[in-house]
Amino acid sequence: MSITRAIAATMLGALLALSPRAACAHGDVAVLYAGSLVNLMEHHIGPAFDRESGDHFRGYASGSKLLANEIRGGLRRADVFVSAAPRVNRLLMGPHHGDWVRWYITFAQSPLVIGYNPSSRFAAAFGTRPWYQLVQTPGIRLGRTDPKLDPKGALTVRLMRQAQAYYHIAGLARRVLGAPENPAQVLPEEALVGRLQSGELDAGFFYSTETSDAHIPAIGLPPAITPKALYTVAIVRDAPEPRAAQAFVAFLLGPEGRALMKEHGLALRTLEVTGDTATLPSRIRTLLK
Repeated sequence: MSITRAIAATMLGALLALSPRAACAHGDVAVLYAGSLVNLMEHHIGPAFDRESGDHFRGYASGSKLLANEIRGGLRRADVFVSAAPRVNRLLMGPHHGDWVRWYITFAQSPLVIGYNPSSRFAAAFGTRPWYQLVQTPGIRLGRTDPKLDPKGALTVRLMRQAQAYYHIAGLARRVLGAPENPAQVLPEEALVGRLQSGELDAGFFYSTETSDAHIPAIGLPPAITPKALYTVAIVRDAPEPRAAQAFVAFLLGPEGRALMKEHGLALRTLEVTGDTATLPSRIRTLLK
């Protein structure tokens, strides 16, 4: 061996000795997730996963249905898909839908609430007037997500239709929401919190995890008509980084991930798998016992 090669080998050995993780292969894990989880994923789950695994979390947030359509259409490559509604996974399951997802695990939930800007001229009224009257007030600026692209938007429409019957107020949903895709109200899910905090909105329809995490004052709705987000996770077929994908799901559903979710306002559920359980990686299967 030449002197140059011997020196290079010695230096490489020293680097490996100083950095035990360098001897292992690590990768980026691309996680497409529901926009209601932006703060949790980007500031808590992602960094904690990076520290624990040596892999690197790369997240992208948007409406769950929009993300599913982008996966199915080949517009985005993903290792892991996190949805706010179990039914969205059906858009990716089975041969007619590309067989992109073969199983998914439901792991947490969060009810719909009305969050409001504490500096809004309507803020004081949220503590004194019935919510269904307040959201009809002329001039109030409401925000919500697109019911065609995001489960929260669809749940908002459902909530208002149920409230119409619950309070016996004909035309309530139309007066509050306008058309289902009313451009004066509908915003991207990942932008809704920021628009409220900046003062562009007086109030909006959120999941409780969003208002809790962002310290947004909120009012709860009657349990009889309150819909909930049900969060699911799946590994996408032909994931570019299958090992890192398994590591991320194991972290998310393991003790540290679940502790972080609880800390940031999610209600944990008993892990429930749907789909082809025979294709579950063993590392994930052990978490279900």
